[in-house]
Amino acid sequence: MFAPAYLDHNATTPLDSRVLDAMLPYLRVQYGNASSRHEFGRAARRAIDEARQRVACAIGAHPTEVVFTSGGTEANNLFIKGVAAMLTPGSVAVSAIEHPCVREPARQLRRQGWTLREIAVDGECRIDEGDFLAVLGARPSVVSVMLANNETGAVQDIAALAESAAPYRPWFHTDAVQALGRLPLDFRALNRAGVHAMTLSAHKLGGPKGAGALVVDKRVELQPLLAGGGHERGLRSGTENVAAIVGFGLAAEFAAANVDLRARHAAGLRDELEAGLRALGATIFGSRGQRLPNTCYFALEGLDGETLVGRLDRAGYAVAAGAACSSANPEPSHVLLAMGIEPGLARGAVRVSVGGENTADDVRGFLAALQTTIHQLRGLTALNR
Repeated sequence: MFAPAYLDHNATTPLDSRVLDAMLPYLRVQYGNASSRHEFGRAARRAIDEARQRVACAIGAHPTEVVFTSGGTEANNLFIKGVAAMLTPGSVAVSAIEHPCVREPARQLRRQGWTLREIAVDGECRIDEGDFLAVLGARPSVVSVMLANNETGAVQDIAALAESAAPYRPWFHTDAVQALGRLPLDFRALNRAGVHAMTLSAHKLGGPKGAGALVVDKRVELQPLLAGGGHERGLRSGTENVAAIVGFGLAAEFAAANVDLRARHAAGLRDELEAGLRALGATIFGSRGQRLPNTCYFALEGLDGETLVGRLDRAGYAVAAGAACSSANPEPSHVLLAMGIEPGLARGAVRVSVGGENTADDVRGFLAALQTTIHQLRGLTALNR
């Protein structure tokens, strides 16, 4: 029987069976609206409160700092647009490697009189310290730098960046969607360093799609994106998706446990994968900097990434050509271009991101399928000359 291997965990992760079991009662029998006063409603409210506590404990935050949203995109938009709406238009600074759900709302602010500055990165996808200090010299009101990049896996020293920014007093945000469950996270420590808000998403850590959170220092004033009944401290109106929030809470709790063990498992698979890729002549992006332990982003000279992904899919290996949300965009990855990668090579980029269910057999099978695919494609190229 054909059993494909899933190697695209940075796009989404399989739903943990324990999380599904916890969610099912809130889809079947405990279906109350959490704003209702009867027992069905009170049960839903208790479930949300417990989930909020679980998420807060997983990241070292206080439950009152956790604002549930529909996912990472909404949380990022809530911070960028919400904080800007409470300020006089000034300067907003985001890194050049941000996910589109940070870059695009920041660009939209320009229509409201804001100026936008993108913070440069080096060839290993790390924030360029000199450019960051130059940006701070322009005294931005809002700064957003992602903790871990969804394509390369590059990890930024967010605490150090926030400490450098603190004398300039911007509101500082970090997108940590890819980090929870793969790295230890401590919002309180980051908050002391000068980070005011952090974004999370359930489906990146074994939880359901449709649930996320903005973890935000209560000193930050935000204008809500959605006006209505005043749910989530008035910051996110709308009837809560109780089942998804319950799943998020449990997934966050599981993700925060045994992080080191899961990281070692993932890093072992990635190291074996990258040894094989180098033997095939691959360029591995950002490999000399600190990265997520599960992520490998590579290219093979002269081969198109989308073509490789399609061929590998037919061979039974699910991988990605860059970010899943940008798969319809034929342009080279903006992350790789920001790193100074030549556009032709950038168009060949393929991302492999492993998870807890993956094995060494998955990696070896992938490498064998890739080698066969390379020979086939290069053979076709030779015939067409």
